[in-house]
Amino acid sequence: MRFGILGPLRVGGGEATVTAGRDRVVLAMLLLRAGRVVSSEELVDAVWEEQPPATARAQLQICVSRLRQRLAALGLPPEIIVTDPVGYGVRTEPADLDAEVFAREVEAARAAVAAGQPTEGRRHYRAALALWRGPALSGIPSRSVRRRAQLLDEQRLSVLEECVDVELRLRQAADLIDELTESVDQNPLRERLRGQLMLALSAVGRQADALGVYREGRRIYAQELGIEPGGALQELHQRVLAGDLALTGSGEAPVAAVRCLPRAISDFTGRQQAVARLVQEIEEDAVRIQQIDGMAGSGKTTLAVHVATALAPRYPDAQLFIDLHGHSERTPLTPAAAVATLLRQLGVPAERVPLDLDDRLALWRTELAGRRALVVLDNAASTAQVMPLLPNGPDCLVLITSRRRLVGLDEGRPSSLPVLDADEAVQLLGRVAGEERVAAEPEAAAEVVRRCGHLPLAIRLAGARLAHRPRWRIADLADRLASSRDQLAEFVAGERSVGQAFTLSYAQVSPSAQRVFRLLGLHPGVRFDTPVAAALAELSLPEVQDVLEELVDVHLAEEVEPGRYRLHDLIREYARGLLADPERADERQAALRRLLDHHLDSAAAIAWRIESAASRNSLRLTAPARPDLVAAAIPNGLGWFEENRATLTALVRLAEAEGLPRHCWQLARACWRANFDGGHLDELIETHTIGLRVAEGLGDDPAAAVMLNYLSSAYYRLARFPEAIRLMEVALGLRRRLGLGREVRSTLWNLAASYAANGDYRLAKENFDAALALIGGPDESNELTNLLNNFSFALLNWGRYDDALRTGRQLLLLARQTNDIRQLAHGVANVGMTRHRMGDAGPARRLLRAALYLKRKSGSRAGVGELLNELGMIEQEESRPARAAVLHQEALVAMSDAGDRIGQCASRNLLARAMLHQGDAASALDLHRRVLTDATRLGVRYEQARALDGIARCLRDTDPAAARSHWLRALTLFRQVESPDRHEVERLIAALD
Repeated sequence: MRFGILGPLRVGGGEATVTAGRDRVVLAMLLLRAGRVVSSEELVDAVWEEQPPATARAQLQICVSRLRQRLAALGLPPEIIVTDPVGYGVRTEPADLDAEVFAREVEAARAAVAAGQPTEGRRHYRAALALWRGPALSGIPSRSVRRRAQLLDEQRLSVLEECVDVELRLRQAADLIDELTESVDQNPLRERLRGQLMLALSAVGRQADALGVYREGRRIYAQELGIEPGGALQELHQRVLAGDLALTGSGEAPVAAVRCLPRAISDFTGRQQAVARLVQEIEEDAVRIQQIDGMAGSGKTTLAVHVATALAPRYPDAQLFIDLHGHSERTPLTPAAAVATLLRQLGVPAERVPLDLDDRLALWRTELAGRRALVVLDNAASTAQVMPLLPNGPDCLVLITSRRRLVGLDEGRPSSLPVLDADEAVQLLGRVAGEERVAAEPEAAAEVVRRCGHLPLAIRLAGARLAHRPRWRIADLADRLASSRDQLAEFVAGERSVGQAFTLSYAQVSPSAQRVFRLLGLHPGVRFDTPVAAALAELSLPEVQDVLEELVDVHLAEEVEPGRYRLHDLIREYARGLLADPERADERQAALRRLLDHHLDSAAAIAWRIESAASRNSLRLTAPARPDLVAAAIPNGLGWFEENRATLTALVRLAEAEGLPRHCWQLARACWRANFDGGHLDELIETHTIGLRVAEGLGDDPAAAVMLNYLSSAYYRLARFPEAIRLMEVALGLRRRLGLGREVRSTLWNLAASYAANGDYRLAKENFDAALALIGGPDESNELTNLLNNFSFALLNWGRYDDALRTGRQLLLLARQTNDIRQLAHGVANVGMTRHRMGDAGPARRLLRAALYLKRKSGSRAGVGELLNELGMIEQEESRPARAAVLHQEALVAMSDAGDRIGQCASRNLLARAMLHQGDAASALDLHRRVLTDATRLGVRYEQARALDGIARCLRDTDPAAARSHWLRALTLFRQVESPDRHEVERLIAALD
């Protein structure tokens, strides 16, 4: 960085390179308002304060001249300091000034936290705080400089407090105590810091010290201010005394209040009365739901954030914010996705977020119960999207913004937001572009805001152009707006459209940047990276990087992090409009194919490396059009899918809409493994349903069979076995008619696995036998291992232990011969589980531990969960229920990560049994009952039976009649699925009689 003001003044890397006192004051004032013109009067006041000499202006010119000479001597361009008729300014690039870098890092941190990424937010917060070298501009005694520098110091403290909130949520309290203690000593009247120190001390068990911090603060407030501590600090004190701090999901440590509101902009203009009115109505009338609607760009979000910020002290437990994408290129968030994001903002770990929507909503309302929370639901699409997200708590406030009136809400007060009036619009332009310039050209300023339709977004864009071009007259901008064409007629404000402001920016960039900007309008995601832009525009990575930097400079694009960009909703709409010109139809279609090719080539190349040899048969891997871009994606592996998951799903939809069916179904197929293993079953179902539709439209039966096969896998994982079986039966019919022997075989064993999971073991065996009969030569060993794995597992659950052991050993031998690590893990696991069921606990334990190592190495979370449960059962049988409970808890986490609902039911049933053996019958009974509810909804008869058996075991000493009734129901289900567990239940019923 060329300049530093976050500490002693630093120029060109040194702190004492500008030594003259007056020169340091002048440079400090210019840097404090970098990018704007500082009037000569302000500079004179800063240097000489109340007694400027008659020659002050001349001496000021000499100071500026010396500064330019000094900058040149340091290797900096002297024209960095610009002269204006009004005064002087410093023209800085984005990375030139540490204060600007600090602001960008803070923005990135707040955006990450708002998106439910606290770890990423912490990284940006700490990067911002690391820029500080001491008090801002220390050593410069000018009152004008000190006054402005103190604002920076205040910003640093606020950012530190925000960072600490995040780190407390991340359970890093122990690392914060020394820093917080020092900060509180230096700022003893700052209540938020003091409260955070109390939270940190409480988190590590130092409640007495936390109470001491409060007492010291109370003494200081009384002596210095003659007041008691604020309400929030007093409440925190009471919670420390009562031991009633909010706990994390594990009950281990207190967490700070959740604050995920975006930063309220400093030049907020024209809405102060609206903010005051809304705050007053909400406070006086106890409003729980406040709607704010208005046209695009009218400032709904900004208003909502300011209202939320003003009301935040009334809602100290949580302040949440989510963009529902109701009116953007991105598909509106479903209630399921939205509530998952909100739960993550509250600190709920991903593994605790249920897959079922009703369960998610129940957890959401439970988390907010008893909290004083404020929730901003921004950019809502409809009443149906918002209704499920409304909390029940009487102490919660919800602010909803939307481009449409949500008339279907049962409660809530609506407030429609108009555009700014003429005076407010001119005032906003002055705030952005410079109040002195606007005052000098009032008529031109009024014309500019009229051409912008008095819309805040358009005014800010036009004003930013003026601010970065100090030599322009406002009349020049007015003339350009008057002569530009209307490109966004659907976003109308009065007689003009927002597109006029965008056209000005677009007209100022190079033809190459214009082309890239147009093409970026095709991208359906919120964010895109450099390779995507390179693919769209047929440019090399270095070339497209330069173009993107040009777009960032004129605010047509935003770099949210290195190599990652986004277009604002309205700007993207403008780009799409440019490409919608019929004369650009060929350009658009070619770019769309390149966009789809890039994602398909990258997805297929990564999938080829993570899928088994057997499943690759249906994966279309061709030579990529851009090998360099695919090579950049491959090292990211599954991370590439995770980062682009929403975009990939949107591209499947786009391919269907644009009449590119083969791109559509092949992209869905390429994303299968990542969605399946990652538990993203909603995306899997959506993409493969679309892929099936277009394959059937093409009359492409092989493609339709592929889509049916992989679509059924999602329903299998969701325990919707009848639906999975139906889809596979259709796929089987297609493949038999086409004579696809290998594919028929794979469908048969998948069908057999579904029948087995549904408890229909005889039908499962019929399909296994049919698949086995179709396996021929030695080159089909991969297919044989897959079949043997599924067959041995089904035989195990059926209770055919001798057959299961023989089949498992056959699988193990074949996996060793082919050196297939994945199948080797299956074979060792199946043999180990079978030996356990046969009563050979010692050998079983050794085999299961070896299999667990292999499963972890292969990344199979569901497989890890199965083995942990099996090991836990051994511990239980050997009278070590506490160790069993730990293993079953770990298994539940693994099953939740994998999205395996049956595995979750199994883990909870086994965990409940371990709890019962530890003497906690009440907890075990509650857990078994919850499993019974879930397993009944899923239609999983075996886990229903195990839950009923568990409930009976909990009740047999206190309510024998109820226990017998539950055992009878369990026995009926065990007989239906032909489970060996029925013999134990029959024995217990007989003993009870």
